[in-house]
Amino acid sequence: MAKLGTTELDIFGLNLGGAVFGRTADESASFAVLDAYTAAGGNFLDTANAYGGGGGSETIIGKWLTARGRRDDMVIATKVGAGDQRPGLSAANIAVAVEESLRRLQTDYIDLYYAHRDDLDTPQEETLAAFDRLVRAGKVRHIAASNFESDRLASALSISDREGFARYVAVQPHYNLMRRDYEKELAPLVARENLATLPHSGLAQGFLTGKYRSKDQQSSDAARAARALQYLDERGERVLAVLDEIAAAQGVSVTSVALAWLRVQPTVAAPIASARSAEQLPDLLESVSLELTDSEITALSRVSS
Repeated sequence: MAKLGTTELDIFGLNLGGAVFGRTADESASFAVLDAYTAAGGNFLDTANAYGGGGGSETIIGKWLTARGRRDDMVIATKVGAGDQRPGLSAANIAVAVEESLRRLQTDYIDLYYAHRDDLDTPQEETLAAFDRLVRAGKVRHIAASNFESDRLASALSISDREGFARYVAVQPHYNLMRRDYEKELAPLVARENLATLPHSGLAQGFLTGKYRSKDQQSSDAARAARALQYLDERGERVLAVLDEIAAAQGVSVTSVALAWLRVQPTVAAPIASARSAEQLPDLLESVSLELTDSEITALSRVSS
């Protein structure tokens, strides 16, 4: 376990994503994943009010927390502001959405509450004041920003400092070996402001599992395969080749190597990854204890740059 940035939250090195719960994993499969994750020492769950058909993921997690009596030893992150159910970051929307999330999660507080995506139509002062009220009321412990551009994140942090509002303590960007835009402008800001990074899409839509290696490849999930295969070009093939080499040398999976590289990048606290079944979890969990050599980390950084 390690602290999440400057907060008091102790977190496991893999943030279990809940986007599949209520979508491609039903309640029974989701419970099995949650049981296996926590049995391995995991304690950090990521969800959103938009996941699982508008609250389905939160509902499943809430049922599991209550059934297993695990609320007090879990760190729960959820989000507001995306999807059709409660779009935007207006104060009114946040006030209603948080109560809905608390009810679905069967808890009276959220450890980490994200702005799911930026809202250019709502003044940031309004959004941050609404989040601050939730923190002061004890309904939310900390707030965070997902999918923000660097200028907007900097602006939000400045407003919080000026007004004495609760401050974003973490960011959730799209970041992986195949998508490294985060490193250009956002990462330096995050480092300067002592924030923590919890990257989503750490496996590049499944491409970095090594499962998708041919444009003609057949898959039971054509949409998922199409998202993964967007990365299958000369660069993608070179990345897979280095991942294969390191995985063979370490005696682990390609998935584990890709997540282990992400885990050790500057500012990263824990990658987010999802599992539709308990059988998919071991490769994800293996990444937490996998120690890549300096030369392996450098090789991956170079081939993916």
